[in-house]
Amino acid sequence: MAYLQAMDTIPDRPQARLRQYGAFNGLGLWTLYKREVGRFLKVWMQTVFAPVVTTLLFMTVFKLAFGDRGNLTGDFAGLKYNDFLAPGLIMMAILQNAFQNTSSSLLQAKFNSTHVDFLMPPLSPLELTIAFLGGAVTRALMVAGISAVAIQLSGLASLSVAQVWPILWFGITASVILGALGAFGGIWADKFDHLAAVTNFVIVPLTFLSGTFYDIQVLAEPFRTLAYLNPIFYMIDGYRSGHLGVANGSLLIGMAYTGVLALASSIWIWALFRRGYKLKA
Repeated sequence: MAYLQAMDTIPDRPQARLRQYGAFNGLGLWTLYKREVGRFLKVWMQTVFAPVVTTLLFMTVFKLAFGDRGNLTGDFAGLKYNDFLAPGLIMMAILQNAFQNTSSSLLQAKFNSTHVDFLMPPLSPLELTIAFLGGAVTRALMVAGISAVAIQLSGLASLSVAQVWPILWFGITASVILGALGAFGGIWADKFDHLAAVTNFVIVPLTFLSGTFYDIQVLAEPFRTLAYLNPIFYMIDGYRSGHLGVANGSLLIGMAYTGVLALASSIWIWALFRRGYKLKA
């Protein structure tokens, strides 16, 4: 009885408040996005510097091989080959780095059983999708920007800007599409050999056959028509038009094609996170 009376004299302690989240967990989304960006910045020599060096090596090799003899014909008549090549190589770096960022992050998380770090917190499938794709877009555009500056300063090519919006549109949509493909690869793959198969048999062939190194008008039929069905062609062609002001295909068709693919691939990854495919028991 005396104990209960003594307890009555103790002032009320403030109750511990649980953090409340609304329909959208902005703090959790920002935290996961920073984790994704910080993950690749910790090894920036491998994730940022190495792709830039690879791009410069490509430019140097083609510069030495063609010199000033690589003038083009057709839609790109009068342009130097290296000026034509540079935007294609930058877009190739965007595609590869967007894919590698999400695929390596998710596959390593599965191998190390650390995927619970982003499955346990109150993060919705939409927030997971935005954070992972946001990290892929950040890495891809960072590599693209540094590569463009390095090419311009090195004198290997002249990277003018004819229109800003195609550079931004096709750069971002390409990053989202390949980031989503990388996220699927990271979720689906059981080992790194599976990811290598996606890279070697899907991404590399589509990239090399999409006009990165040549004007697709030189292709004979039916390969020219097939090239117009390749989504990566529109990414490279649209991005290149932002620098050169000239395109092989229709920018409107390219915008619609890449926009629909970016939206569809994002919804696809959202559905995988929502289902917990190969992530939840």
